[in-house]
Amino acid sequence: MTVNLTEQEIRLALFGNSRSAPDAVNESPVVKAAEVSVKSTPRRTSSPRLRVTLKVTKTFEGVEEIFSYDADTLSSLVAEQEARAAAKRKRFKYFELVSIVSV
Repeated sequence: MTVNLTEQEIRLALFGNSRSAPDAVNESPVVKAAEVSVKSTPRRTSSPRLRVTLKVTKTFEGVEEIFSYDADTLSSLVAEQEARAAAKRKRFKYFELVSIVSV
């Protein structure tokens, strides 16, 4: 039992003629992207941040440098791990934790 129905006939069968205009069935339900006005301004939310300060060196007992890293987390352990990983990317090998402060 194959019935060949057009899209308009299927829409009429499913939804009926709920609109008063006779041409309402022929309208396309697709909304164009230009018609939709969405404000795309980024919202500035206050995210939790921790500032981790490390003393870092590239060689054992070498010249120490202060390295600070801002982590977007409340966990001091995660913030310290992220700071150590960032220092490793800068080729530092030895780390000493100085402080973890909320910003």
